[in-house]
Amino acid sequence: MAKLSAKERANLPDRAFAYVDDEGKRRLPIHDEAHVRNALVRFDRVAFPDDATRDAARRRLLNAAKRFGIVPVGFITNQLRSERGDLSELPTGSVTFLLTDIEGSTALLRLLGDDYAHLLRDVRSLIRQAVRKSGGHKVDATGDGFFAVFGDTGSAIHAAVETQRALAERAWPGKVDVRVRAGIHTGRPTLTDAGYVGLSVHTVARVCSAAHGGQIVVSSHTKAAIADQMPAGMRLRSLGRHRLAGLPRAEQLFQLECEGLQRRFPPLRTGA
Repeated sequence: MAKLSAKERANLPDRAFAYVDDEGKRRLPIHDEAHVRNALVRFDRVAFPDDATRDAARRRLLNAAKRFGIVPVGFITNQLRSERGDLSELPTGSVTFLLTDIEGSTALLRLLGDDYAHLLRDVRSLIRQAVRKSGGHKVDATGDGFFAVFGDTGSAIHAAVETQRALAERAWPGKVDVRVRAGIHTGRPTLTDAGYVGLSVHTVARVCSAAHGGQIVVSSHTKAAIADQMPAGMRLRSLGRHRLAGLPRAEQLFQLECEGLQRRFPPLRTGA
């Protein structure tokens, strides 16, 4: 494959590259079949700033491969393996899940257009930093959600609080209000080759969906797991028992409260 000269590269539009970084440097040319094949090989050698940017570049590359009739089976297999990461690092037994979701994401998308991808990237980056700082592990990040797991409950609570504080302190483009709902649940899921499975995974999703943006909602299982070892300055306030879709019995839910977090919210989004 002939190497692109500086002049040839300069004459190509941005859309001829799978990735353009924040400094305007254009990487992974995909304007012809030979360069697409080369980009498929070189993709994992590029350092992306976050998962959202990586996902966007991967979509552009796969679309280019389709356009030139390339079936990148090996590339897709490697990407799936990379996304799963090393499952042996994930905790087993009793674990605590943290799930977050951006409130009003559709309205933000309509308002920001293409800039929403940058906002999503920044939100995920802040959450990821809070999770790593607290000793947690990212499990998945799809759509507007971020799913993390912790070997101990206190770390999950710290990560949720740090996430909300960081989001509240951030000045967002267009002065938009970015609010994330968060749910925490403790259980004993099964770890498989595809990730965690079990009722506890469904439960944390329902707990998260019941919350409002800026709110951290905690299940009774998590409250029992933390017992009287709540981090200093934090408390759990009962929100009553609620029926959560798909779960066999009503769940006692609690709101995590501490300095720097909003405390007043409408009733939970459970309809009960």
